[in-house]
Amino acid sequence: MTARADPYAALRFPEFRALLLAGVGSSLASRMLAVAIGYQVYQLTRSPLALGWLGLIEAIPALGLALLGGHYADRLDRRTILLVTRMAFTVCVALMAVVSHQGGPNTLGLLYGLVFMAGIARGFGDPAASAFETRIVPPGAFVNASSWLGSVGQASSIIGPALGGVLLASWSATGTYALVTALALASWFGLWRIAPKPQPEPAVKERVWDSMLSGIRFVRRDPVIVGSMALDLFAVLFGGMVALLPVFASDILKVGPRGLGLMLAAPAVGALLVMLWATRHPPVRNSGRTLLLGVAGFGVSIIVFALSNHFLLSLVALFFTGVFDGVNMVIRKAILRLRTPDHMRGRVAAVSLVFIGSSNELGALESGVAASVFGTARSVWLGGIVTLLVVGIVALRVPSLRRLHLDDPADEARAQAEPA
Repeated sequence: MTARADPYAALRFPEFRALLLAGVGSSLASRMLAVAIGYQVYQLTRSPLALGWLGLIEAIPALGLALLGGHYADRLDRRTILLVTRMAFTVCVALMAVVSHQGGPNTLGLLYGLVFMAGIARGFGDPAASAFETRIVPPGAFVNASSWLGSVGQASSIIGPALGGVLLASWSATGTYALVTALALASWFGLWRIAPKPQPEPAVKERVWDSMLSGIRFVRRDPVIVGSMALDLFAVLFGGMVALLPVFASDILKVGPRGLGLMLAAPAVGALLVMLWATRHPPVRNSGRTLLLGVAGFGVSIIVFALSNHFLLSLVALFFTGVFDGVNMVIRKAILRLRTPDHMRGRVAAVSLVFIGSSNELGALESGVAASVFGTARSVWLGGIVTLLVVGIVALRVPSLRRLHLDDPADEARAQAEPA
């Protein structure tokens, strides 16, 4: 409890500070890259469909390989996997700078190919990253570490796109890729400074396919993990409206591109503030109830946003979607880390990544289809109502999630338990 009450509990570990700095470089690099590659692809094609292909080309290998990446994260040295995959990402971005500088008729195809290769690196690197973080701090500091890492991610969501846009206007895509390469390389050096950690021995010898399935079976056996993942999946699937914000900015609120920028930033600001707050006030008591209320608050904020015709009210509603999602993110990550034994963390993280990635991709598709059928505003507030219904169903069907306390010693014992 002393460690949890300390807002700097995780920061007192030098290797966590190195991990956090590596996270700053990696998050800024990925956010700036998304702006640069999207803008360049649209300039080359003038086709919104080309942007859709861009997201799909990265998502296919990143999600398709996640379960396999989780298997290797529990079998091989996680630090080595991270160093290899982060270097592969760095090389891909450096090659994007070269391709952009040279130009030519094959530029688009080469950029797509490099994005696909970066997606492969993500598929193997993301599960290892999630599992590796738990070896840097003890279980008592997991919630605090999640808050700091989440704060870095949200701050990057605000700073990265803005900085990427400025650099694009000043340096062109080539210069932006060069700076992203430097940030990715700095992130790699931050990880390299962390000492190797002992790898847990697998509980049993399994074939690759059986090992991948064991992560799914583990998640299915724990109703708390399943319930938290279901809340995340359906809240993003039905309550997500980011893909429709340009329509609100242009046709409903009539605030233009500047207003759209503020609308995109508002949730990240809310999430950042609440994650910084969580470093001092970790949500470890009544965590399950807080998670359920947080997702419900997210749904209510979505409904308010959809019904609003006033820009300031819409910004406030979007701000609170970020506030509630920030609380939920801290609790969901802590649930995964505290309730998963170390030898399973890579595979369970992979299952979670597939859930989250699928909900993001399918959520954008669902938003477009629903808006075309019901109308933009109606589809969003209907999605908010569905989110509230999902909260009610999970609360009734998963009483163990409703009663969850993250400071329960049984959860820490489970997190530290050696494989039988």
